Amino acid sequence: MPTYKLDDADRRILRELQRDSAMRNDALAERIALTAAPTLRRVRALEEAGVISRYVALVDPERIGLGVRVKVDVRLAAQTRDAIDGFSASVSAMPEVIECMILFGEWDFQVTVVARDVEDYQRFVLDRLAKLPGIGAYRSTLIMRVVKHTTVLPV
Repeated sequence: MPTYKLDDADRRILRELQRDSAMRNDALAERIALTAAPTLRRVRALEEAGVISRYVALVDPERIGLGVRVKVDVRLAAQTRDAIDGFSASVSAMPEVIECMILFGEWDFQVTVVARDVEDYQRFVLDRLAKLPGIGAYRSTLIMRVVKHTTVLPV
């Protein structure tokens, strides 16, 4: 995938929108020291190029009763394309899974799961995750406290 060439104005736009994606175009233009029309043109170009992929609301999981976060390392029984694709599709369909990464190294995947409490997480593991075909092993690490979590990239 080719890299999009960002200039200083694009970087200013991205910094502001990463902090507040609901910002109106006129407010954005003022903050980055451009007029509204070129600001809107630039935002649209960043969207069309896929640099801005979507706009979201960030929800605090603890505020909605999902206070337990767990990292789960998964090793597949076989590292075939079908096994990797099958596991990827299965966990992608699970709403408790908020992140899934394919790894190089001892483990094949790292999955981040949210749950109401430890018992809820245990049900998820025993009733859903452990029943997926092709899992060779898994280990769970309960997150004590999140020190830093950001979606802001250094542009």
